[in-house]
Amino acid sequence: MNEITTTALIELATDLTASLCVKTRYDRLLDTVRKTIPCDAVALLSFHRDLLKPIALQGLSRDTLGRRFLLCDHPRFEQICQSRNAVRFASDSELADPYDGLLIDREGDLPVHACMGLPLYFEDRLLGVLTLDSLIAGTFDDIPKRTLEIVAALAAASLNTALMIERLEQVASHSQQVVSALTKEALLRDGGELIGESDSMKKLSRNIEIVAASDFTVLISGETGVGKELAARMLHRHSSRSEAPLVYVNCAALPENLIESELFGHVRGAFTGAEKDRTGKFALADKGTLFLDEIGELPLNAQSKLLRALQSNEIQPVGQDSVKQVNVRVVAATNRDLPAEVAAGRFRADLYHRLSAFPIAMPSLRERHGDVPLLAGYFAEQMRRKLGLSQLKISSILLVAFERYSWPGNVRELEHLVNRSALKAKARRFESLPANAIGSDFQSAEDERKSVNMVVIDIEDCSELSNEMGLHLAPSLQSFESCPDDVSSELYKATAENDELDSLSLKQLTDQFQRQRIIKAIEKNQGNWAKAARSLQLDRANLSRLAKRLDIKVIKTLS
Repeated sequence: MNEITTTALIELATDLTASLCVKTRYDRLLDTVRKTIPCDAVALLSFHRDLLKPIALQGLSRDTLGRRFLLCDHPRFEQICQSRNAVRFASDSELADPYDGLLIDREGDLPVHACMGLPLYFEDRLLGVLTLDSLIAGTFDDIPKRTLEIVAALAAASLNTALMIERLEQVASHSQQVVSALTKEALLRDGGELIGESDSMKKLSRNIEIVAASDFTVLISGETGVGKELAARMLHRHSSRSEAPLVYVNCAALPENLIESELFGHVRGAFTGAEKDRTGKFALADKGTLFLDEIGELPLNAQSKLLRALQSNEIQPVGQDSVKQVNVRVVAATNRDLPAEVAAGRFRADLYHRLSAFPIAMPSLRERHGDVPLLAGYFAEQMRRKLGLSQLKISSILLVAFERYSWPGNVRELEHLVNRSALKAKARRFESLPANAIGSDFQSAEDERKSVNMVVIDIEDCSELSNEMGLHLAPSLQSFESCPDDVSSELYKATAENDELDSLSLKQLTDQFQRQRIIKAIEKNQGNWAKAARSLQLDRANLSRLAKRLDIKVIKTLS
């Protein structure tokens, strides 16, 4: 019997009252659950109306954190969320497993295994679910119901503590009235979430949190494709103006002779073609937020008129003598170096200082260490839904290549690459099916979908890329040569000097690389596995399982 121990209960209860950061609280929660109920993988997911969002996991690949699981696409999750008690799935259940191909210690489809989910309720409200998977069938069959009830209750309390503020914000947003179609399109379109756990993204989120509640004018700067518009939407969403419109203006697309009319409006007959009154973007954004994208593209004469509106909060439509008072919060964005533009005389210094009351610098993707797998997983899950696949996985060697690439096109380039590669991977998967598999045996779209089962995006699906990208992704010695990492350099030298390695498969080479890297980390940290795991950006449990799979053994001696 897997009765919960007094020690585990006290440890978990103590953590609930300790001053722990959210990540530490989640990690300790999962550690305690695994001590109580042995399993190969455990995940904590928060519930958001029609989807589940992973917030902590052990035993699953890191890109799982970037995925969003729609309940309508995942019958197991849907069944757990509809239950008030633990749900144990039969080992031979025909329901698709959402974690197929995502377990760290398992390549490809999951075999017959044990799977269990605990719905986490707090005061009759579903906060999320806790899932447990074991590669040993029947592992969870004899666990007492009372044990599972206690684990679920403690996990729900811990989750409620961490999500309380976010939950209150969501409840408040549900009661808001529907704003204009323009605002709805700006706020609710796909991609409305800043995904990342790197230090630079934590700093960005903190800056947005600080300035959102104020009426400061914000200047968002950053390279093309980093998500400046997304940051602007987050600013508006967390501001006191969130119920009012967020109006988007692409300054680069405005005809020079119509800029004033677009921004401030005009009256009928003001100029040739003005057949009726037109409301400008400032008036549309009254009591809300005006997002001026590509502000660096505005010509000088338009800059002076914009400055006047910012200074006085007054606008004058073209052809009208009177002025109108507006209450608008301006957020501007640019990929240009505005201080350099000011020095060159192409941008007004007074307008620059007015716009940059609170500057926010968006980090490039190459500066966001550790975020690429999360973003890749997020985009992969989006494509999985669009393509109607049961699972879409990114191979581990490709994720490594992604993290080594410099991403000059930033997040947008990553999104397009994942989407393009997913299409190629799906086509390759169909081509690999036997010729007689497509015919009378596959009479429906559902049969065809099942035949694909799980699609894996691999190196070969990224072959048609630029020369620079090819150097990073090609499974050749060049990719190791371009890498500054010491271990990669050693592997490159060993490969260059040993012709026997040419006969090894890509998986064997990958295992060899991982084995060398782990051994070096353990030796560097004098056998301290916890420190070695941190240096490799893994959790302690994942490192132990990976070392076990790679047959790495550490023999301790007494001196």
